[in-house]
Amino acid sequence: MKHRAADVALAVKRLQHRHHRALSQALAPLGLSLVQWDTLRHLHRQPDASLHDLAVLTFQTDQSFGSLAVRMAERGLIERIAGPGRAVRHQLTDEGARLRAEGQELVDAITDQSFSALSAAQLDQLGDLLAAALGQ
Repeated sequence: MKHRAADVALAVKRLQHRHHRALSQALAPLGLSLVQWDTLRHLHRQPDASLHDLAVLTFQTDQSFGSLAVRMAERGLIERIAGPGRAVRHQLTDEGARLRAEGQELVDAITDQSFSALSAAQLDQLGDLLAAALGQ
């Protein structure tokens, strides 16, 4: 075996940390944190997502995501809409959609550069391997 599982896990964590630093710096001029942009991305993909769903997708607790969602709604980035029972659904506003799209361009540039040492086939293989490790 060429790579120990623990060493691969550490490499994944280091790459994730590098991405987080670079993305946080790139998104700051838009007035967005990484978790705010991630929220916009997930709402773009899953309109009307619940607070709990968004908390899970953004690696937050329900309570911390609830606070974040209120702040994002106050900034006019998302709308919070009453759903059935006590459920609250969320949608992008026009401003949230605009910032998500601008942020996506920055994210694409950073991740493209980050993986530029890999060929297209290697990037596909890495994606397949990570999906397999995640059980997807």
